[in-house]
Amino acid sequence: MSQALHPMLNIAIKAARTAGGIINRASMDLDLLKINTKAPNDFVTEVDQAAEAAIIETLLTAYPGHGILAEESGREHGSRHSDFVWIIDPLDGTTNFIHGFPVYCVSIALSFRGKIEQAVVYDPTRNDLFMASKGRGAYLNDKRLRVSKRTRLSDSLIGTGFPFRKGDNFQRYLKMFEAVMPHCAGLRRPGSAALDLCYVAAGNYDGFFETGLSPWDIAAGSLIITEAGGLIGNFTGESDFLHQREVVAGNPKIYGQLVKLLSPYTRIISDEPAAAPAAPETPELTPEAALTRKPIRLRKAAEPAAPEGDDAPF
Repeated sequence: MSQALHPMLNIAIKAARTAGGIINRASMDLDLLKINTKAPNDFVTEVDQAAEAAIIETLLTAYPGHGILAEESGREHGSRHSDFVWIIDPLDGTTNFIHGFPVYCVSIALSFRGKIEQAVVYDPTRNDLFMASKGRGAYLNDKRLRVSKRTRLSDSLIGTGFPFRKGDNFQRYLKMFEAVMPHCAGLRRPGSAALDLCYVAAGNYDGFFETGLSPWDIAAGSLIITEAGGLIGNFTGESDFLHQREVVAGNPKIYGQLVKLLSPYTRIISDEPAAAPAAPETPELTPEAALTRKPIRLRKAAEPAAPEGDDAPF
């Protein structure tokens, strides 16, 4: 980066690299790992816990009055009433890590009064550091990031995530895939949402969508995308996505086309998706338009959609 890093971003980088060192050392002898199951197909290892503890210690040593929201320990640490909250995923892609599949990362974001201000996503297998400060741009190591310039969904590579938890709506996923796949150049599912979002920021993907994600999966990546010129929101194109368990992102033109395809499948509007729409020809959504876009209300009944399984609100 050509400019000095924000002090809080520097601390986040220090914490992410410390956790990355723990992860890399553990990856050299996976047979010794102690693995616990939080839920079917949802694993946690002693490495997740050790990496999270190291991150929290680093952050709270520098900023003892800040709050913590972490995947493994929740809000046990830090101040519960601070305007500053660190949102931490110590090892995004645990299943990949357990199997020696080298797609996983450390994700750390700092929220101030509900808005993400600092973000770090660290890939320890490649020593790739994605980072962003609000208003200062996004970077991969020392390289400025920009989203891709593709304008046609038919030319685009789209990232996604498959359902894997008990209670996930597999039929809805199949309908979403059926809606998107014929209109794009390909779908990819490496297995780490935080890295997927960074790949959108870097222009490797043109778009991304997934449901069932928690704030720690997407907080850091969301800022990195917007600072790289991209858009991120829920399936109806609104900016309220962090706690909605659904997210779509992309460069501005592809984002608009994905929203048109995915909006019938939003859990915010309805449990039952409508028929898949035709190939979209949606005009570009500017960041300003995305932030001010009004919710689309299709539900006739007054009752909101009941959450199911892991699609329940955070």
